[in-house]
Amino acid sequence: MTELPDQLATELERPRDVPAQVVNHVVGNYDVGRDDIGRFLAGELPKLEDYEVDLILSPVFTPTLSDQSVFATLLGRNSIPRDQWPALVQQLVARPTRAQLVTEDGRTHTVPLRDVTIERYVHRLRLDAAVPEPLFNLVNHLPPAADRPMLKAIARRAVWDSDPRRDILMRYLSTAIEAETYRLEDAIELLKLMETYQPADAAEVVKRIPHWQQVLRQEIHEAASPKPFFNERVQELHGGGRDQRRQDDSRLGGKQRELEFLDRLEKLLR
Repeated sequence: MTELPDQLATELERPRDVPAQVVNHVVGNYDVGRDDIGRFLAGELPKLEDYEVDLILSPVFTPTLSDQSVFATLLGRNSIPRDQWPALVQQLVARPTRAQLVTEDGRTHTVPLRDVTIERYVHRLRLDAAVPEPLFNLVNHLPPAADRPMLKAIARRAVWDSDPRRDILMRYLSTAIEAETYRLEDAIELLKLMETYQPADAAEVVKRIPHWQQVLRQEIHEAASPKPFFNERVQELHGGGRDQRRQDDSRLGGKQRELEFLDRLEKLLR
């Protein structure tokens, strides 16, 4: 597929913010000030060993589901066998392919990418995934069309490689559309649940949902109403009046959304 190397280069070379995780790692391990991160990435990073480069750049070049959706759309039902990946990586190295890393000060720093980083990115795109025709056709015709790239990326994940697990995804999508309760966020949450717990089939998912709901309700209750401290010293260790045991609103809201998702999923899979 001639478009693939060009698309890979385009994605690898798009501007990427340098996350705090990378900044903290460099500052803590290479005696570099925060203001000098850009200089380090452009001038010193190319001198490091491969394992050091991978440690530094892995948070930047480990593809997300959104990254995978670009290539899921490009490939459709096609797959790229693993034995073709080394040549693909070397082709990108030889171009050369250059990262555009944006530091906290808003400046962009050009860094040639070595094979260790390109290999990480390519190997995690699920290029060798095979999507059966019934599932691909279902995803490819679901409304809204804007969700299809992400749904194709979801369908290519390894967790669906067995027929009983793939049936979970197909049942969820078809029944959710029919019941007019489909939402992309739920499909992503279903993927996360499957990859975390690895249930064998839909029956096991339904069987385990009450326990997952119970755990979430307990976590929500404890986060909203933490137990009182038994003395002032312990309270001070937890932030005094700013009780650090309390989860922020976003985490609490996330757990509530998980609980609501499980309610919808249970109805759709029964």
